[in-house]
Amino acid sequence: MISNISKRYARAFFEIAEEEKKLEQYYGELRQFSSTVDQNESLRDFLANPVFEQEGKKKVLEQVIAKMQLSAMTVNFLKLLVDKKRIDVLSDIEACYRQLMDESLRKVQVNLKTAFPLSRETQDYINASLEKVTGKTIEMTVENDASLMGGIVIGVGDTLYDGSIKNQLNNMMNLLGEAR
Repeated sequence: MISNISKRYARAFFEIAEEEKKLEQYYGELRQFSSTVDQNESLRDFLANPVFEQEGKKKVLEQVIAKMQLSAMTVNFLKLLVDKKRIDVLSDIEACYRQLMDESLRKVQVNLKTAFPLSRETQDYINASLEKVTGKTIEMTVENDASLMGGIVIGVGDTLYDGSIKNQLNNMMNLLGEAR
């Protein structure tokens, strides 16, 4: 569950990015830093630990930032998060920012799971169909999941369409169990 605090920080950063017409650039920078923190457990723990002083955290933050190509706006935003002791919710802020950006750019994230690899033509057909239904640009991630046994599972934003054989078998078993 994402806190209201994360939403406020994300909205503030988003509004600046929107004003400067750099929505995707700032998101990319935020994501780059966030994934660096997520991948480095000791860095993540250090930044989240209230025992360490803010100045020490800022120095470490500056060392990490120096190795990246980040805009001054993103750097200032990250420093603000450290100052306000909110750097520990960075991944939530990133997720909220992504939602705001997708709404603004009329995009939707789609996760497609299949039991078997799909041809490029089939993926393109599904993509075009979903764009027609949603009226938005689709950014699709395709995963292979042999446990589905067949069919597909499509996650569009918060909605899940499960057309897998595994789900159909589970539904039949539940119906048969109720019929007893």
